[in-house]
Amino acid sequence: MSVKQISVFLENKPGSLLKMTQALAAHQIDMRAFSLAETSDFGIARLLVDDVIATSTVLSDAGFVSSLTPVVAVEVPDVPGGLNQVLESLAEDGVNVEYMYAFVGKGAGAYMVFRVADTYRATATLTARGIKLVDQEQLEQL
Repeated sequence: MSVKQISVFLENKPGSLLKMTQALAAHQIDMRAFSLAETSDFGIARLLVDDVIATSTVLSDAGFVSSLTPVVAVEVPDVPGGLNQVLESLAEDGVNVEYMYAFVGKGAGAYMVFRVADTYRATATLTARGIKLVDQEQLEQL
């Protein structure tokens, strides 16, 4: 069970990120999670959105290069060590976390997005340990 992340390649210059968000806003695209990584020449915006297909089309039409990546989204238990539980589960089963970022839902709850090499193994591991995963349909409701 994975969700689709959209990675958008941006020039590292003033206004690039604004141009992307303007295109999304003009088409009523709702970002659920967002992360931005950069180098001196370019940035990568990573998005979880309410409508992956529409967003991909909007970005392409606006001249952006983007790609889809499967990621694993989980609800992090709201207790001390909640994230530790998730990371411990992944590490015990040999699942390497390439990167991660957090977001919150509309009501309550914190969620983490994990990019891993083997999404199937990660989802099986987390499910077996009772950690609640979020699928694409659920993401659209958060």
